[in-house]
Amino acid sequence: MSTYNYWLDLFTGTTWQEFLDDGAEITGFRESRWKAVQKIRPGDTLLCYLTGVSRWIAVLETTSEPYFDRTPIWKDEEFPCRIRVKAVKVLTPETAIPIQNLSDQLTIFQNLSSPNAWTGHLRGSPTKWRDSDGVAVVNAIFEGASNPVKRPVDPAKLARRPRALKATKIGSVTVPEVDEKERPTTDHFKEVTEHTEIQWLLLKLGSDLGLDVWVARNDRGRFTEDQQISGLKQLKEKIPVQFDEATTRTIELIDVLWLKRNTIVAAFEIESTTSIYSGLLRLSDLIAMQPNLSIPLFIVAPDERHDKVISEVNRPTFSRLSPPMSQMCRYISFSSLRDGISRASSMIRYMKPEFIEEISESCEVEEA
Repeated sequence: MSTYNYWLDLFTGTTWQEFLDDGAEITGFRESRWKAVQKIRPGDTLLCYLTGVSRWIAVLETTSEPYFDRTPIWKDEEFPCRIRVKAVKVLTPETAIPIQNLSDQLTIFQNLSSPNAWTGHLRGSPTKWRDSDGVAVVNAIFEGASNPVKRPVDPAKLARRPRALKATKIGSVTVPEVDEKERPTTDHFKEVTEHTEIQWLLLKLGSDLGLDVWVARNDRGRFTEDQQISGLKQLKEKIPVQFDEATTRTIELIDVLWLKRNTIVAAFEIESTTSIYSGLLRLSDLIAMQPNLSIPLFIVAPDERHDKVISEVNRPTFSRLSPPMSQMCRYISFSSLRDGISRASSMIRYMKPEFIEEISESCEVEEA
């Protein structure tokens, strides 16, 4: 048994940079976390995780007892429950270790109730971690420092994320703010064209990965001759799975499905409008009707809709689902999809469908 404990310490790209700018000697947590913070002792190890990009970025050692201080360090929040630390090993966002690289080593990936249920272990900090998981993360960060591998980082994913609020009967949810600047788009042609482009990219990617693909039945007439949807040999004319009529009709309207024989590998809803509701409601209906269905779900939306997607996914109505929408669904920006396909173009035929996880991000938000 280790003498010292391992603790999760969550950062966004913004709060991590503010931590570094202050000298990287003090880490902080929300006032609501004081009870947990008081359990941390000098010599304990903090495992620093960047939430937006899902990467391990540093190992810190605590050098003081917890204390309370409101001296400004972070711009948007106080994080007054503080501990002095020293850096043991620090990476950059580009060389930080993707958590998926450790999926075969961390216990949080074992016996999952849904494909993305592991994200529930990364919603709040500090959280005490098992020694074996702590050792695996520390070893990976040390290896990453000795043999750095640079991986592109989407600046939008490093930005601050919405914070979850506590609802007594539901748990953690978000309440999206009303944006008075939002108006339904009047450029219908641009909206349809962009939606169709992304739909085609997902169909072509799935096909290149060796999977069967499905496009929403009501969208099949949208594609141009250049996109040659009929040329995709893996395109299915019928959903090859058996559900009740309501579930089947819902699935048939999902923008893009990836399939492997009779199994749905992934489902994608593309939201290029300002509302972001139609796809979410369709996925919500699917989860409500088939709560034991274990399918990775993805919302694909413009980069500027990032915060809107995260906030909407964590609404109370979606958080009441079992499992919550935020645990089932991940976000992919248009630029991440385009860039990811471009970078991997020469290797796609050799890659696994899990490739899509690398260009997506969790929709879960840190608990208050």
